Amino acid sequence: MTVATYCLVAVDCPDPEALAAFYQGILGGEVKRGAENWYDLYVPGGARIAFQLAPDHRPPEWPRGDFNSQQEHLDFHVTDMDRAQREVLALGAEPLDLDDRGGERGFRVFADPAGHPFCLCRQ
Repeated sequence: MTVATYCLVAVDCPDPEALAAFYQGILGGEVKRGAENWYDLYVPGGARIAFQLAPDHRPPEWPRGDFNSQQEHLDFHVTDMDRAQREVLALGAEPLDLDDRGGERGFRVFADPAGHPFCLCRQ
């Protein structure tokens, strides 16, 4: 028996509209303003990611976890890692860890424009 049903992931950030548009560029879907300082991204397949204003937001420091943890991160499956990397960088992502072991790990880590880490993972 389940206790709850998944609803969404909410991401704190300094500019919810811009961050929703960034992730829309990666995942597609539709951005809708839910309330003042709150935007929802409805992605194909039915998932929803929300972005809410956090005026004092401080991005995590990659890869430290002692003082300022990741806070959250999202993983995305991709079929062509190099193409996906080019596209997220063009959208404004910053590289954090591009797997200098020749693709051995199967994932690469980036930061979104608000500084949250996310991973592209080989499918």
